[in-house]
Amino acid sequence: MLLEKIKGYHIILASGSPRRQELLKGAGFNFELFTDFEVEESFPADLEGKEIALYLAMKKSLAIPRKLNQQEILITADTVVCQGKQLLDKPGNEQEARATLQQLSGQSHHVHTGVCLRSLQKTIEFSASTKVTFGMLSEKEINYYIRHFNPFDKAGAYGIQEWIGFVGVEKISGSYFNVMGLPVNMLYRELENFIE
Repeated sequence: MLLEKIKGYHIILASGSPRRQELLKGAGFNFELFTDFEVEESFPADLEGKEIALYLAMKKSLAIPRKLNQQEILITADTVVCQGKQLLDKPGNEQEARATLQQLSGQSHHVHTGVCLRSLQKTIEFSASTKVTFGMLSEKEINYYIRHFNPFDKAGAYGIQEWIGFVGVEKISGSYFNVMGLPVNMLYRELENFIE
């Protein structure tokens, strides 16, 4: 079992996302949190969808200023939301959040998370994609969500684990936890292979 095998390793999660921290903890991992780094989330213009998420996850990994020790495994991740070829970034204000949620209303979109695992010996990266379909959202519902949940730190202007996910999401195809920011099942399996 992975949780027994991994006891000899020191896991480092380099992420300021409380959702990723919650998910990794929920999967039973003990880990150190590292947030003392900054990354400009820019990427080449020719990248799309999961390619962007993978590129940014690797960029975050390489930006970590500390040198890894023999038994350390560093985890970095990035999540992007796309509708067709359009990237729906974190909204800068209420107006942008409202416009994004109006665009998602009654439509499907994809959530892509790229994950990078790095140790002293090797680096691997992988990604997960989930299709999310919203029912029609009224103006009052959109305004209520923005006013009470301030979704300005979330790609696509929403958190599926919040009120709008309960009342607005009609169906998802793929990992629910991926939409929260970390494909936990895939991470668990990839870690198993990584330490063998």
